[in-house]
Amino acid sequence: MSMENKEFDALKLNNQVCFPLYACTKELVRQYSPYLKELGLTYTQYLVMMVLWEKGTVSSRELAECLRLDYGTLTPVLRRLQQSGYLTKERSAEDERLLTLSLTEKGRDLRNSATGIPPAIAECMGLSNEEFIQLYSLAYKALNHMEQRNI
Repeated sequence: MSMENKEFDALKLNNQVCFPLYACTKELVRQYSPYLKELGLTYTQYLVMMVLWEKGTVSSRELAECLRLDYGTLTPVLRRLQQSGYLTKERSAEDERLLTLSLTEKGRDLRNSATGIPPAIAECMGLSNEEFIQLYSLAYKALNHMEQRNI
């Protein structure tokens, strides 16, 4: 049986946009590993810390929305970051189902050790500044469009 039937070209792995995005994401996270290992963070913990470095204090709902993660994924990540002394968790006075997450001094200090990560990752991607901006823009355009479809 010939596998060269044009009717099925769209089903070839190399014709899928999802595959290079998936493989690139896996490789990108792998490239972060040595930098994050020095900080004692996982990639997901690093994402949480970036939101906290930007905002200082955030509700668990806001964090989940920013990172597009569910509470089940976030709960163990937040527990580990709290155990490491990087953040504090308090029940919200307005809605006790929500947690208010705040950076500790140790968490704020960790940001200084992370400043070299973004340029190192940008360099490993081998893209010009213009290509990097285009990739960033297209990735968010596709993500926002897919989220709005609400399937």
